[in-house]
Amino acid sequence: MEDRDLMENELLIIKGACDLYLHGTIESTTAEVHCAFKDALNTSLDIQNKIYNLMAEKGWYKTDTAEQTKVDETKNKYANA
Repeated sequence: MEDRDLMENELLIIKGACDLYLHGTIESTTAEVHCAFKDALNTSLDIQNKIYNLMAEKGWYKTDTAEQTKVDETKNKYANA
């Protein structure tokens, strides 16, 4: 397995963990449980960001820059809704 494949798998796993922690935070019934899930979510989001940045640095995760006209159209679409 290549390094890129490992990083992609790691990114998918941490995204799944973030999803679970988010739902745990939303559904928690006490402040203590809420804080525990929220802390775990924030830690996982930090890890996800580091993985993404490393992959982008290596050219393994490329994103396209949106045209400003498309951004403006989308903003206007939802601002008028």
